[in-house]
Amino acid sequence: MPKLDPNIVHHPAVVAQFEKRTSDAQLRIADKITAFAGSMNFVYLHIALFALWMLAFETSPWPTLTLIVSLEAIFLSTFVMIGQNRQAAFQQAKSDRDYQDVDSLLVENTNLTRLINEMTEELHHHLLGGSASSPPTG
Repeated sequence: MPKLDPNIVHHPAVVAQFEKRTSDAQLRIADKITAFAGSMNFVYLHIALFALWMLAFETSPWPTLTLIVSLEAIFLSTFVMIGQNRQAAFQQAKSDRDYQDVDSLLVENTNLTRLINEMTEELHHHLLGGSASSPPTG
């Protein structure tokens, strides 16, 4: 499993997801299988194995090879779905965290705007002798 680059500040959802994946042995195994199945080494290995099987172990129409390939496809599609589910869970966690961050910033900005408004009214009151909303009487 790849490591997170310590020189880069990662989103908290990325760190949480990474820690979750590294703490579970089943998820680490699934990650290693999908990483290998998605590589060119996987393709080259299968080309060699299929050619060897067709030339040395079984004659046409290769019923055992067909069974093996079908079973492999079932398992690989399961690992693809595991990867998709992991990605969906990660995106949901990141979206939830982003929403919390944006919501807290909205609250903070609203409070700052209110404080600026109060300070402006107070400044108008001290400088002009009245409130900012009503002109001073003269």
